[in-house]
Amino acid sequence: MDIDNNPLILELLAAGYAHCAGIVSTQGGLFGGLFLAGIVGSAAHCAGMCGPFVLQQAAARAQSVPAARMSEFTRISGAMLLPYHLGRLTTYAAIGAGVAALTGSLAQLSWFGWLPSLLLGLAALLFLAVALERLGTLVQLPVPAIRIPWSGWVSRTAAPLLHGGGALRGYLLGLVLGFIPCGLLYGAFAAAAGSADPVAGALALAAFGLGTMPALIGVALAGGLAWRRWQTHLTPVLPLLMLANAGMLGYLAWSMA
Repeated sequence: MDIDNNPLILELLAAGYAHCAGIVSTQGGLFGGLFLAGIVGSAAHCAGMCGPFVLQQAAARAQSVPAARMSEFTRISGAMLLPYHLGRLTTYAAIGAGVAALTGSLAQLSWFGWLPSLLLGLAALLFLAVALERLGTLVQLPVPAIRIPWSGWVSRTAAPLLHGGGALRGYLLGLVLGFIPCGLLYGAFAAAAGSADPVAGALALAAFGLGTMPALIGVALAGGLAWRRWQTHLTPVLPLLMLANAGMLGYLAWSMA
């Protein structure tokens, strides 16, 4: 089919592009905030939670390459684990689109018009809780850690996918681990829901997922011990950046009210 000679397809593509461009221009603050939250949160939080999954995959890939073919490029490309990260981003974006579509539908009703602002405020509170948890570790404040009871289900489902290699297995593992219980991730979901637009929700969670990739790739490249040594230098700064991020989301919630 010749797209250039099909006016309906061209019109749909133009409408889709205009919609995406409008979302990027109006929701840029949300995307940037969640990308920053992914960078900060992954260095402070996700590396410890998801690091073992990343290290096991990187080790399995390295063992599958004959010593004669091992090179620095092979080691780095194997540690990037792109299928795994693509699987995580797929789950994040799908959930972001779903919760944002639900919020958008409810917000059409007059008595639910406040819902997007409320969800952005909830996201700010969840990021604040993560920051306070980290600060509590630093200065011994009695801040309770976030605990979600169904993490065992995710671990049991992901365990068979950890054994063996291959792009498909890595992608499926990423899909499953996209559901891993995480207060930081739930804050990102709440922020995406506050956009009240499925495209914006998907892009917001994709931005968050992209932000988590550098730290996890760093764990796979450097190894757990080397990463923990580097992380100690970042520990005092990361909670402050997360507090700033919570403040930005709080401002977005206030501006929408």
